[in-house]
Amino acid sequence: MPLIRINALGDRPVADGGGPAETVLRPALAALSPDAPMIVMIHGYKHSPSVPAHDPHRHMLSLDPVRGGRSLSWPKHLGFGRGSADEGLAIAFGWEARGSIWQAHAEALRAGRALACLIRRLAAERKGPVDLMCHSLGARVALAALPRLPARSIGRAILLSAAEFRRTADAAMDSRAGRTVEVLNVTSGENRLFDLMFERLLQPPHSFDRALSGGLSRPRSNWTDIRIDCPATRAHLAGLGFVVLAPVRPVCHWSGYMRPGLFPLYSALFRDRAAHPLPRLVPPKPQHNRVKKPARPRIAAA
Repeated sequence: MPLIRINALGDRPVADGGGPAETVLRPALAALSPDAPMIVMIHGYKHSPSVPAHDPHRHMLSLDPVRGGRSLSWPKHLGFGRGSADEGLAIAFGWEARGSIWQAHAEALRAGRALACLIRRLAAERKGPVDLMCHSLGARVALAALPRLPARSIGRAILLSAAEFRRTADAAMDSRAGRTVEVLNVTSGENRLFDLMFERLLQPPHSFDRALSGGLSRPRSNWTDIRIDCPATRAHLAGLGFVVLAPVRPVCHWSGYMRPGLFPLYSALFRDRAAHPLPRLVPPKPQHNRVKKPARPRIAAA
């Protein structure tokens, strides 16, 4: 059972279709090899497990998504569903992200509480951290879970075009779980229009706060930003063996998972983390040799 489906019902996790989450969690965890990864995948705005046409379990969080649009399979491209004994467990986490942006923004906090509850239940059944991959408001869900979890609950979290304010993320990273998680914040200039709309439409908890596309308010050793529309970043990733194609349109909210070449990178970061420390993904700053100015000629005294 490489993929199970869990939904947030208010602030508690339930099995997709109803029933306690344990009914699908326990058999899946019992069959899991000790060192296999567990990855919780969290969608963003406009999806809902209760609306079939917008059900994330039929689209990107499915091994066999409905064709059309942006229905690229996250679990399949992360290496699940291949039949290998060590492929691990993918957990598709659905939450009510439809309605207005203000409704979804508020609901993401409740979904964060449900996610924290799910992660605590996973920890009760199996040792080892859980990894997270999330898009847009799904990043708000993930960050909202951090203050409710103990240290080392989450291993790595990959945030794609995160829809959250930096000061809120700062507070989450100051929590016990926040100080031990490794975060990769994937950004792109293609998402700038969406960042601007997020900043204008939603009231930040702190005046003049900005979206996470600019990173946190101060550097942290366990937080890494990469901008995938940057040629230097793509060249650096290619040197590491990950060829990511250049953007094909100026505006796109989904390039963090639709851009060819990114999923091999994400899969490697989850499955072979020792070989791929996150800070190594950032291209080194160019070293400019300083040219000494020529000395002024001395004028001999008369």
